[in-house]
Amino acid sequence: MNMMRTAMLIAFMTAMFMSIGYLIGGSGGMMIALVIAVAMNFFSYWNSDKMVLRMYNAQEADENTAPEYYRIVRELSDRAGLPTPKIYVINEDQPNAFATGRNPENAAVAATTGLLQRLNKQEVAAVMAHELAHVQNRDTLTMTITATLAGAISMLGNFAMFFGGNRENNNALSMIGTIIAMIVAPFAAMIVQMAVSRTREYAADRRGAEICGNPLWLASALNKIARGAHETVNEEAEHNPATAHMFIINPLSGRGADNLFSTHPDTANRIAALEGIAQEMGINSVYDNTDNGFQNRQSGAYSPTNNQSQNRPRSTPSRNNPWGQTPQSGSSPDDEPEKPYKGPWS
Repeated sequence: MNMMRTAMLIAFMTAMFMSIGYLIGGSGGMMIALVIAVAMNFFSYWNSDKMVLRMYNAQEADENTAPEYYRIVRELSDRAGLPTPKIYVINEDQPNAFATGRNPENAAVAATTGLLQRLNKQEVAAVMAHELAHVQNRDTLTMTITATLAGAISMLGNFAMFFGGNRENNNALSMIGTIIAMIVAPFAAMIVQMAVSRTREYAADRRGAEICGNPLWLASALNKIARGAHETVNEEAEHNPATAHMFIINPLSGRGADNLFSTHPDTANRIAALEGIAQEMGINSVYDNTDNGFQNRQSGAYSPTNNQSQNRPRSTPSRNNPWGQTPQSGSSPDDEPEKPYKGPWS
């Protein structure tokens, strides 16, 4: 299904690009647009991940520079049956994350320093599991290609005012092409939003919950990220709005509910869906609407411990825990207060 959707998306965006080229430049313009579109599709398939990572100045992380973050991604990849992707950190205060790459063997995940500093280990694990779900579903191919083509359509629209009058077609048709191109350009991001189905986020939420073992870790993370994204402006994303759909939460300042032109489902709807998944999995929880997020009260499930609490008793590894750490019978992660946690990047 994902491969069919990708093919349809590429064909639609290419046809749109060619149509604008024809209206602006006639048959010659159409052929030029076709050549450019084919070249861009080919180039984006092999290089779009590098382009996006470079755009956000992402720095590759390893076991030495970010040991906790690296371990989280590596062990979740093992649980998902995926090769460990390249792991990046973006120096950005806004909490957010995305995945990119043409296939699971050439994938990369990136998290901002804001996310790694504001979220605890359970929440970081849930976010990375969500991104790995995108990799597993090959949504990353769709996201990278749409970002590239949307940018190309916007660029063509910007150039229309300079080249619209010098065409082999009659001036009226050329003028129509120029006007259409200039109108299409501001709405290129909306076209991407319509093309990339919002259901992929719900599907990635579900699969991510299965990978990390607790849907409410992701629900708590989404709550924190959404509030952080509202409070902090991501300047690079504002300058490159065509990449907004790649992030787990819309990084742009103007976010709306589920509608025709939104890149992401409404966060409250996603949290509600994750609550439903938790009930299906038999996970009971209490949501206190604070920064602590969801606190798991089920005796059989336990979240990964923080650095400050490594001395807690351990027993048989839990199936729901990607780190394989559980408290002894009768204990709970809430039995003792934890010191403030700065995140695995710090």
